[in-house]
Amino acid sequence: MININRSVSRLGRDVGLSSIRLNRRKAAQLSGKRFKSSSSGNQSAQNSVVSGTPFKYLLGAGAIFACGIYGGSLYSATKTASPQDHVAASFVDKSTSPIEDLTAPKYADAATLKIAFAEIIKIVGEDSSTTTDSELDTHSDSFFNTHHAKEGERPGLVVMPNSTEQVSQIVKVAHKYRVPITPYSGGTSLEGHYTPTQGGISMDFRNMSEIVALHKDDLDVVVQPGIGWQDLNEILKDDGLFFPPDPGPGAQIGGMIGTSCSGTNAARYGTIRENVVSLTVVLADGTIVKTKKRPRKSSAGYNLTQLFIGSEGTLGIVTEATLKLSILPKNETVAVVPFKTIDAAAQVAQEVIQSGVVVGAIELLDDEMMKCINAAGQTSRTWSENPTIFFKFAGTPNGVRDTIEQVKHISAKHESISFDFAANEEELEELWSARKYALWSTFDVAPPGFHAWTTDAAVPISQLSKIVSETKKDIVDNGLFGTIVGHVGDGNFHAIIMFDPKTQHGITQDIVHRMIERALKADGTCTGEHGVGLGKRTFLMDEVGQTGIDTIRHLKVSFDPLGILNPGKVVNINPADDITVEQN
Repeated sequence: MININRSVSRLGRDVGLSSIRLNRRKAAQLSGKRFKSSSSGNQSAQNSVVSGTPFKYLLGAGAIFACGIYGGSLYSATKTASPQDHVAASFVDKSTSPIEDLTAPKYADAATLKIAFAEIIKIVGEDSSTTTDSELDTHSDSFFNTHHAKEGERPGLVVMPNSTEQVSQIVKVAHKYRVPITPYSGGTSLEGHYTPTQGGISMDFRNMSEIVALHKDDLDVVVQPGIGWQDLNEILKDDGLFFPPDPGPGAQIGGMIGTSCSGTNAARYGTIRENVVSLTVVLADGTIVKTKKRPRKSSAGYNLTQLFIGSEGTLGIVTEATLKLSILPKNETVAVVPFKTIDAAAQVAQEVIQSGVVVGAIELLDDEMMKCINAAGQTSRTWSENPTIFFKFAGTPNGVRDTIEQVKHISAKHESISFDFAANEEELEELWSARKYALWSTFDVAPPGFHAWTTDAAVPISQLSKIVSETKKDIVDNGLFGTIVGHVGDGNFHAIIMFDPKTQHGITQDIVHRMIERALKADGTCTGEHGVGLGKRTFLMDEVGQTGIDTIRHLKVSFDPLGILNPGKVVNINPADDITVEQN
């Protein structure tokens, strides 16, 4: 009898799936939606699909064997409630997912969350989970976030897994109960990336901060997502190696991969996209996937590694990364070159790049930023309060000298005020310290109660001087206090605007919008390295267009059909979600 039950159950599944395939178009018409995230939605879609003739015959056969197929019927009922079956039939005749085709995801209610949290805590242990107010607040927002958490945008639980396997187990529980998951790695992002818009759990990678394997001969290293780039480089320097991407202090590898970060070294070594070999990722249902092995190049299939870089934890959760390493320069120096105008400084950066001169970094700080650095007093010297470029040079001693002379010549053509370069390691650290403390210096001198709106854009090199000058003028003309700093070696710059939230929010918002509009008009991007998060979703729409957004959404829905991975970031899958809501 057991064997017969299994055979009938298997027959039911086979015929049912055939019915699904035969009636996909009809099912889509009856359901009226291509994505159903609630249990009732899944049930409704299944009822539409299984009403075909083949299934009626199956029911007839089932009646004949009714007394002996209870187990098979129970299995079929379970399958009917499965969201995966619906998703398999949901992408009918389309390669994109317009928002009007979707329905709002349904997440666990309070009672269900309690059950899920208990199961998750059992996985990681009491010591690796917390619900203290201070931790929940830390995992919701920060002072320098551009998009601040709203009421209710707070995790119910912070968990700290210690392995890929634990992450997978947690995600399986979250998937079963529809619990939102927001990855947290460093907490230094600026566009609301780690704000838990739907509550749920915040997954903190502080317990996954190790080097898994160092392959010195291959110039790569396997790391966990919770290790900071500064800590990693401190360890690697004894072997004469380093990992080039260097965003803000405190950034960790997981967040750097999620936002597709850059840094001061991008002019020579590229962004993080060019410095990641492969990833281990936990998908939305707990499946573990490794994107590729360790070769520097591969033509094998789709490039899954690049798909997850910049996805901000919305497609999967990175638990390991194999990173490219570079040889630590033996001869390195820094030059600091102030100019009379920001336009002249930007033009020098542009001309140095176009001339083919190889430099390690080209960083631009405007006059207000230099004033902030002096006022904050975090460095050991007083700086010229003019728009200034910070150059890094590396190579052989003769090569460095030749490069310095070429850059000095270009700078003189644009009336540089001075040209100071480091003669030793101590002077190098001193000169570069101004760039290192730039962001924090702006915050230090801002009036009490002011908010910071930090944004970035990137444009083709030929458009750089124009857009930097226009943005600077826009800030000044509107009577606001703001600074500009840029990794101008790759056309990327940042504006940090301090404003009174009671009286200057609207003006600041307009300035930021105009800055992004200028960048897009110049064939640039709304973000060079900060990422989209919550704050730049409308700008992403402007950049890639409706079809581009619908294609991105299609990827999101296919990877995360329940919408539990970092909800609301990059692209919305909820028709009720107003992505035009501005930063606060």
